[in-house]
Amino acid sequence: MLRKTIVGAAMAAALAVGAGPAAADVTVRMLHVDSNPETQALWAQAAKDFAAANPGVTVDVQYLENEAYKAKLPTLLQSEERPNLIYSWSGGVMRAQNEAGYLADVTEAAGTFTDRFSAGAAAAFNIDGKIVGAPNHLSEVVFFYNKDLVAKAGVNPDDIATWDDFLAAVKTIKEAGITPIIVAGGEKWPMHFYWSYLLMRIGGPDVLKTAMAGENGGFTAPAFVEAGEKLKQLAELEPFQEGWLATMHLPGAGLWGDGKGAFQLMGSWLLNTQRNNAADGVGIAPEKIGVLSFPVVEGGKGAKTDTLGGINGWLVTEGSPPEAIEFAKFLLTPKYQDIAAEKSLYIPSVVESTAKISVPLTKRMADDLAASTWHQIFLDQDLGPSVGRVVNDISVAVAAGEMSPADGAAAIQEAWDQE
Repeated sequence: MLRKTIVGAAMAAALAVGAGPAAADVTVRMLHVDSNPETQALWAQAAKDFAAANPGVTVDVQYLENEAYKAKLPTLLQSEERPNLIYSWSGGVMRAQNEAGYLADVTEAAGTFTDRFSAGAAAAFNIDGKIVGAPNHLSEVVFFYNKDLVAKAGVNPDDIATWDDFLAAVKTIKEAGITPIIVAGGEKWPMHFYWSYLLMRIGGPDVLKTAMAGENGGFTAPAFVEAGEKLKQLAELEPFQEGWLATMHLPGAGLWGDGKGAFQLMGSWLLNTQRNNAADGVGIAPEKIGVLSFPVVEGGKGAKTDTLGGINGWLVTEGSPPEAIEFAKFLLTPKYQDIAAEKSLYIPSVVESTAKISVPLTKRMADDLAASTWHQIFLDQDLGPSVGRVVNDISVAVAAGEMSPADGAAAIQEAWDQE
């Protein structure tokens, strides 16, 4: 793989998009986790367009499956062949990568580029005034439901406002002989969506800040234990598909797309992954899919308008050529963000591009995010790699009946104390 070092201080001015040929051939290596063929095609086209505008520059777009990416990235970042642009969920994992010296400071190169994003999205890739990357898209975790299956069971999702309402609906659906919920317990992080949302609905916006400050019992505070108790309450209804502990993310999306279960709590990307992984390659038609915000917990401090999801984007690694940030900027121009919006590939980070979203369900989730009273990024990312891993582990363990809610909260506190 051709990769030569850029020399000469005068090169910086010549490296802007479309500024003409570079003096040496350069390869920018970009590594991502998006399995959607349409998204991969869009990014590949952007890479070709960037290369055409910048002779001598090649962008090598590479894909790794989600879990493989998380497992291999720490080693890749320590190697001489580290990628130049890496996919990121922002949060604590990103901060840990920065503390280890793996991320470049692109503040000067970014310039006014970040003005095209919402303040919250831009801030997600700013560490104490140091810009280390840029947001590509946002996501919301919601309950997706199969309209035909819930109707067959006699359940009206519009009547589900509280957690108790949801549990009642689960019981009704199961009594109708339908699997209530598809969950990918094999990768663990899909189960942490339940624990996270329950924590948010119970503890409210200050719950994590208080725990991280070590106040009121830290991560063993009542809200953390109660979140586990509510999850256990759901799991004791045995609402999940057979073999859920071994089900991986993409096969799980396919199961839901095959109509094997009524609900799936998942990020906005499920609209595409259920189709791409369904046995027939078609999945559930958009008009047959409904979306339900995670219900509130009675007596809790959280609001229905508090959202869980991602602010995902690109990080530039230390030692990368200037073309790396320039390609990130190029990819995040309205041209490519508009295409993503029009095809409903993801909810774009560029504010003006959200107006181009054509799929009603995606538009609904984009509107949720725009009106969010608190957008919490995925806890397995926000709390850092070590603590986040424990959050995933205890979420599955509690649901599987292998750990008590109190022990789960204590395990998170122990992991936090070791940071």
